[in-house]
This record gives sequence, structure tokens and C-alpha cells, in this order.
Amino acid sequence: MCMQVYANELETEKKDDKNLLRSKTVEVEHIGKKGNIIPCEIKMTFIRDTAGHPTGILGYTRDITDRKRAEEALKLHSAVLETVAEGIFLIGLEDNIIKWTNREFEELFGYDPGEMLGMHVDKVNAPTEISPSETRISIVDILRQDGEWHGEITNIKKDGTLFWSYIHVSLFNHPEFGTVMVSAHTDITERKQAEKELQHTLDSLKRAINTTIQVMVTAVETRDPYTAGHQNRSANLARAIATEMGLSQDKIDGISMAGSIHDIGKLSIPAEILSKPTNLTEIEFPLIKEHAKKGFEMLKDVESPWPLAEIVYQHHERMDGSGYPRHLKGEEILIEARILAVADVVESMASHRPYRPALGLKAALEEVENNKGTLYDANAVDACLRLFRGKGFQLDGI
Repeated sequence: MCMQVYANELETEKKDDKNLLRSKTVEVEHIGKKGNIIPCEIKMTFIRDTAGHPTGILGYTRDITDRKRAEEALKLHSAVLETVAEGIFLIGLEDNIIKWTNREFEELFGYDPGEMLGMHVDKVNAPTEISPSETRISIVDILRQDGEWHGEITNIKKDGTLFWSYIHVSLFNHPEFGTVMVSAHTDITERKQAEKELQHTLDSLKRAINTTIQVMVTAVETRDPYTAGHQNRSANLARAIATEMGLSQDKIDGISMAGSIHDIGKLSIPAEILSKPTNLTEIEFPLIKEHAKKGFEMLKDVESPWPLAEIVYQHHERMDGSGYPRHLKGEEILIEARILAVADVVESMASHRPYRPALGLKAALEEVENNKGTLYDANAVDACLRLFRGKGFQLDGI
């Protein structure tokens, strides 16, 4: 077979004096020793006389079975990728050029078939806080380390429209293009718009709740002038403790909001008891303790993104179950309530009360430190101590 190919090519070359080819590559099939078909690549170089006429052929044969298998697999792979609902394209790892796209990807970006081939990927990446090239470099670094990357990005359609997509990127050794990034895109623009609208609604709800709560705070402090500022100072300290503990922003906001109304239940207590300048009697003290439950009843039907009613209900519970009103223990108590409990005790002891002078910040910190893990959450106490002793935190007005 090889000799016949060589002879045919040489004869063709001799008949055409204008043929200036110096070499030629053709593909043929050989029959192996066991009768199997072996695809081969023959590269021929023509040997010429001084006049430039071909007199012979120097050739060699190479088994291309693996390459043919890869090509067939790639054809099958491409056919399969054309049927999926995701937009898929291949990008050269080194040159960032689009090598292949499926039809879904072209439709997603608004291009005609084949129009995106050879295009630099920056043309379809929308600008972000960092440049597309820097974004891609960081993704490539992750790919080299982990083999894949996924996330949400913005893209540019042919007409300039921006849209969001969720992408999954992995590395692939392509027989023709070398190492490429395989990127699968799913359009999530509608979901992102819904999230934006939901966040807008949530922000509006938070503002409405904040306004309502400030009215409640004013009402409480009007009836109990001796504790004016106590709720806000407790809320500020609780917020600082939660931040120091590394809690999520959502929990921090909830703690701050609950802290600013944690004594709202005192609206149900007679004013003469709240402002009594002497110690409470055995009958009066249980009435004071009812304020946690009363606060829960006032807030339980209020729509809120945070468990305000439960935080208020639990802020006098203690880790060992000795608190009130439900004698909850440990993890039964919300972390928000555990933090608020520490802030409430510290602020109360450090402040003046009608029935006693201020005990001072030093005594307040010693109280929570000595009972850390028993009455008060250990992590909340540690964060509180770091704030006052290491970071100079102060209670306003004290």
C-alpha cells in the first residue's frame, strides 16, 4: 500500500513540472500482522535532480490510531454537547481565544453560527471591579490547582446587553487545540433580578421595622427615665460583641435591633415600680421578671427577618438553666440572646439605677468573667473582655 502511494505521488509530480511541492502528507490504512486495520500517516519528501525533477521519494509512516480514536471521540463529544441546554465553549488556556462553541452558547450571546470562533474571550466578559484579564488569571490559578472553578459572572451579548450567568470551568486536553478551558454557562439573569427585588423589599421591611422599634424605644424610656439609654447602650455593646465574634452581618443586625427593644415588656409594668428608689419587694420583683415574657407577646406577631420576639424572650436565660422565664440551658438559648445577656448585665451593672448607685465597669466585667461558661456564654464573654480591655471600647455616657 505504501509503495503504491509513493509511486502514484511520484508519477503525479513528474507529470507536472510546475509542481513545486517539497513534501506531502497523506493518510492511508495498513493491514496489521493480525489482519487488523491500522490508520497511518505517510509523510513524503521528493528527491530531485539538479534540474529540479523528482527522481525518488523519501518517506516515513506513523501509526495514528490514537489520534483517530481521539478525533472520533471528539466528534461524538461535540455532538453530545450540541444537545445540552447549557451554553458551552472552549477557550485556549494560553491565548484566551474561543476555539469552539455549541449552538446554545452562540444563541445565549446573540451570535450567528461560527461567528465567535477566533474571538478573544474579553469581548464577551463584562467589566467588573477588576479587569477581565485579572479575573481570568485568578480563575486559571484555581484551575491549575483544583482542576475546576464555578461561580457567577456578568457577560456581554453581541448587542451590548449585559446578563448574568452561572459558569462551571474545567481544563481539558484537546487533540487539536491543546489545553483548553471548557466553560459551561447557564443564564441566571432572571434569578439575579428576583434576588435584587427581594433584597429591595427586605431593605424596605427593615427600615419600617426600625422606625417602629424607635417609637417603642421612646415609649419605654418615657415611662422609665432611669434606664434611658440602657437599651441603646446594650444594643451597641451586643453589636460590638457579635462583630468581634465574627458572626454574619445578618445576625449582627438582628442582635442590634433586638437589643434596642429588649426591655419593651416593661411597658406592662406600673411606672411606680420601674422608678422605685428602694429595693423591690417579694411581690414586685416577680412583676419585673415578667417583662421578658410580655416583650415576647408584644413582638411575636411582628413580621421581621430576625427572631426578635425569641431574642427578647430569652435575654434573661442563663447557660446553666438558672435564668428566667423558661430556664433554658446552653444551646437551647439563641446565640443572639446569649450575646445580649452579656451586654445587658455589663451595661446594667456599670450604670446607675434608682435603687442603687452604679457598680462600675470593673465590677461588671468581673461578674461576667467569673461566671463565664456557667451563667454566660464563654465566647461572648471573651469577646466582651477583648473589647474593653484590649480595644478600648466604651459605653456611651458612662
